[in-house]
Amino acid sequence: MTEDDAQDIELSERSSEVTHEGITVQVGIYRAAGSNDGWTLEVIDEDDNSLIWEDSFATDAEAWEEFERAVAEDGISQLIGPATDELN
Repeated sequence: MTEDDAQDIELSERSSEVTHEGITVQVGIYRAAGSNDGWTLEVIDEDDNSLIWEDSFATDAEAWEEFERAVAEDGISQLIGPATDELN
């Protein structure tokens, strides 16, 4: 994301760094600035692998709840990609 892109994004206060089961991810919940469009949920791992949910959420709270549900049901390791050294 460029600096210009960042100015066009409203970042939810729920966006944060989360560590679970020894794995740290950055949870981003955002939408276009000044819009009433849905919120996007994105999880970025320590190797810059990104997972973005296809569907948007009516509220940032719903997006956060979906992240928590996914971690509880699937485990945080299912939300991230392979480590960079595992690709070689």
